[in-house]
Amino acid sequence: MPEVAGIHPPYNTPPLDERSLMLRRMMVRMIKGGGRGHIGSTLSLIEILRTLYDDILRFDATNPRWNDRDRCVLSKGHGCIALFAILADKGFFPMEELDKFCRPDGILGGHPEYGKVPGVEASTGALGHGLSIGLGMALAARAQKRDSKVFVIMGDGEINEGSVWEAAMCAGKHKLNNLTAIIDYNKIQSAGFTRDIQDLEPLADKWRAFNFKTLEVDGHDLNALKGAFKKLPLSSDKPTAIICHTVKGKGIPFAENDPKWHHQSSIKPEVFAEMEKALSAA
Repeated sequence: MPEVAGIHPPYNTPPLDERSLMLRRMMVRMIKGGGRGHIGSTLSLIEILRTLYDDILRFDATNPRWNDRDRCVLSKGHGCIALFAILADKGFFPMEELDKFCRPDGILGGHPEYGKVPGVEASTGALGHGLSIGLGMALAARAQKRDSKVFVIMGDGEINEGSVWEAAMCAGKHKLNNLTAIIDYNKIQSAGFTRDIQDLEPLADKWRAFNFKTLEVDGHDLNALKGAFKKLPLSSDKPTAIICHTVKGKGIPFAENDPKWHHQSSIKPEVFAEMEKALSAA
């Protein structure tokens, strides 16, 4: 992994286990079929989504619109390959759909589409809207006296958008303890490092100022993620923000912390071979 001084906390992250490697191999499978994809943005996200769907969320893959389900909105829609892998793994749609990624005969496109892909809670990709959508879901759950939880996953570059902070201000006002904002803080956005484009620090203090109970974790440490999510709500009268410190491109050494791997197309066969070798079982 390239050295990027000062952007990642000194976590002692455990090695990726076989399930995390398998989900990454599913990513490669999709990109091979579609010929393109947001690779780095997917790889930083997998442990967050895996923990939510394996251990936290209440859902029924056979009845995706079950009213009492928890909601997970992937606001950083360009990371959808990770979400599609998880949804297929959980049985929301057949695994064969993964091979049709970004093809006209399939249901999976370059961003999530509500109503087309079972399990997708909102059409996202126009960045900055997911927290507002989640805010409405959380308010609806309260009004209907449901105990559903709402999780909104955002990218760090995405939270440059002013609409994110408008929604945060409203969520804090309404004391929505059933709403959790998750920030995939990999420190890189589409055009470069966040610290060079629009420095987000002090990020935790920003969320606290908007009346969110805020926690920071290693976004690739499954035990740390599970421990944080199991504690929810962190406050009885505040929404929660969980800042997940992640590595863009995690699991493929030549893609880690490299902005050019935000999105790739026309990938050569030998590069796919290198990716598959990096993700082979130990």
